[in-house]
Amino acid sequence: MSFDVPNRYTVHQCTHLVSDDDSTVLTSILGSCVAACIFDPVAKVGGMNHILLPGKADDDIDARAGMYGANLMELLLNDLFKMGATKRSLEVKLFGGSRMGMSALETGKRNIEFIQEFIRNEGLKVVSESLGGSQGRRVEFHPATGRSRQRLLDEVSFGASEVQPPKPVVPAPEAGSMELF
Repeated sequence: MSFDVPNRYTVHQCTHLVSDDDSTVLTSILGSCVAACIFDPVAKVGGMNHILLPGKADDDIDARAGMYGANLMELLLNDLFKMGATKRSLEVKLFGGSRMGMSALETGKRNIEFIQEFIRNEGLKVVSESLGGSQGRRVEFHPATGRSRQRLLDEVSFGASEVQPPKPVVPAPEAGSMELF
């Protein structure tokens, strides 16, 4: 499936989108923010969010709740489940968390730590990731097929550079397992 489709939707900061339409691509530009692209290959539905800050809002009805990762992850997952996705089938791709400038807040690093902990606590399967570094990224995600791609952006101008595929995540061997050859 090509990324040249008629329906391209931008996932802005503090938002998420889900779709099962083959003619749709979700896209976002990330710096220190993190995006989770989640796909269910059985239900053929996927979605993307754009996390601005790690953690959870103090109050779910807080108008700023969408700024926080835990809230956005829950919204994305719940919308995927409403469209027929099941937790055991989900495949996750993670992007972003760059160190942008010389900020002492290290938002990118904190966002990466948050999303990795959230995924681990929820028992979700990460199939690829492109996290950290010092460059922004343009991410494109085809929610009906789970395909994704990214373009690294120049540090100074946020102009486009080369297209990079996300790196596959190799699961760690189970403790006490044995490989026969």
